[in-house]
Amino acid sequence: MTPTGLYVPLVTPFDAAGGVAFDALATLAREVLAAGAAGLVALGTTGEPQALAPDERAKVLDTIAGIHAEHPGTGLLVGADSEAEVRPLAGVTAALSLVPPFLRPGEEAVVAHFARLAAASPVPLVVYHVPYRTGQPLSAATLRRLAALPGVVGIKHAAGIDADTVDLLADVPPDFAVLGGDDVFVSPLLAMGAHGGILASAHLATASYAALVAAWRAGDAPRARPLGHRLAALSAALFAEPNPAVVKAVLHAQGRIPTPAVRPPLLPATPNSISSALAHLARA
Repeated sequence: MTPTGLYVPLVTPFDAAGGVAFDALATLAREVLAAGAAGLVALGTTGEPQALAPDERAKVLDTIAGIHAEHPGTGLLVGADSEAEVRPLAGVTAALSLVPPFLRPGEEAVVAHFARLAAASPVPLVVYHVPYRTGQPLSAATLRRLAALPGVVGIKHAAGIDADTVDLLADVPPDFAVLGGDDVFVSPLLAMGAHGGILASAHLATASYAALVAAWRAGDAPRARPLGHRLAALSAALFAEPNPAVVKAVLHAQGRIPTPAVRPPLLPATPNSISSALAHLARA
């Protein structure tokens, strides 16, 4: 299954005692699928996996996988960046795997890394390309080389819009999904031919983000363009502080998760950012 449409990378809600609020997590998963999301992402960066204990990560994955199993035809991506992390799990569409960060190993090494990972993985891979975090740019030619690897089925493209983005979307390899991962830029990426998005913003106004994907996929620019402008403003407000602090604060303000807490090194969102996001949400 090639992942297309709207995927929501789920936050990990915490309760008043600081533990994972698994019931709230399950409810969130059901809500976004009911509102039109095509799939879920478990243990993506929005879910703060680096701050979770191994047993918490395992139970988060099992919780999300259980909700996914209730919704046939939807997708499930799981964050997994090494041979040790990729493992079989019933119903998983693909592993979402980050370009190796910080080392800046070079494009040849990135291709070699994903060749090794794809060969070891029991599920297909979606490459997570986010150069402002990893420090590793990738040309359109290298992205096409990654697309040609057996077992690589798509890319979460969080590189803004540059010449390589335009080049890739002008001639996307067959059976390779380009999923926008920079929430503010998702509308123009869809307009250029992206297949969907992996959008933390879509915890809120999920139906509107799903409608945006559907409108651009249908070529309905008169509907998509104004909707995209409104949602870009909402996404900018939700990302005014390090993700997922503002998203969690707004979910808490809506009564959908028990606390707005994030774990260190993150800090909770400030009141001004929360107010701004709620105002933009009201107009989305």
